[in-house]
Amino acid sequence: MNDTPATEAALPTQASPAAAVTVNGEDARPGYRPSYEVVAERILEFIAEARLVAGDRLPTENDLAQRLNTSRTVVREAVKILSALGRVRAHKGRGLFVADDEGMLITSRWGGFFRPVDLDHVFMLFEFRRVQEMAASSLAATRATPAELRTIEVAMQRCRHGFVHGQVDEFNDADEAFHGAVATASHNAFFVSAVRDARRLQRQSSAIGIHDTLGEGTEAAVVEHEAIYRAIRDGRPHEAAEATAAHLDRTLEGYRREIQRRLFG
Repeated sequence: MNDTPATEAALPTQASPAAAVTVNGEDARPGYRPSYEVVAERILEFIAEARLVAGDRLPTENDLAQRLNTSRTVVREAVKILSALGRVRAHKGRGLFVADDEGMLITSRWGGFFRPVDLDHVFMLFEFRRVQEMAASSLAATRATPAELRTIEVAMQRCRHGFVHGQVDEFNDADEAFHGAVATASHNAFFVSAVRDARRLQRQSSAIGIHDTLGEGTEAAVVEHEAIYRAIRDGRPHEAAEATAAHLDRTLEGYRREIQRRLFG
């Protein structure tokens, strides 16, 4: 752990023209992103490139603002996002630090280098999720107890309810519960931990670069969840794995389109 301000490593410059936004938020191009999202991403890039670990001190808000050629207000909003995600912590009177709690997803393992709006990173994350969740759902089809099946079913029904009634938070909570319940039904603690950690990383993409909305992808997810549940319920491991793969592949494509839209308009 290092309490010395990390000022020697160069911070990334402001966004390139394709993704740049004005500090006052007046840019109306199709690829527009709020400036605090851009700055939040740049701070994460700095953490990764400077190889900072949990407990290391970050530059002050003023220093970050100067280095990123933006205002302290924008930096403060970016820090709020990163604090909510568990990536940084602000200690009154001491400054900003790389977070050291569970929200960092064990930085030394993978949370420290993950860039939430980097398409390659998102692709790798889904590739990782695909492998682990196919295996977890396959095992769940042979190991799930009646109580665990009911938990998966209830989560599936809540997802449908959230979509039908346009309740984003309800859908997101239920989606989290669904995937967690499938992992739990695998009766393998390593899958439970891996699924939880990977989904936390995915939420960072949603919070910073990809806003959670209920669109056509949500309707597809409801149908895909039901296919996964039915395969697990009926004890069909191969079909459970295939349904999970189809669900994650379709979800990844949605992320890919949204990131490209933001970058290139």
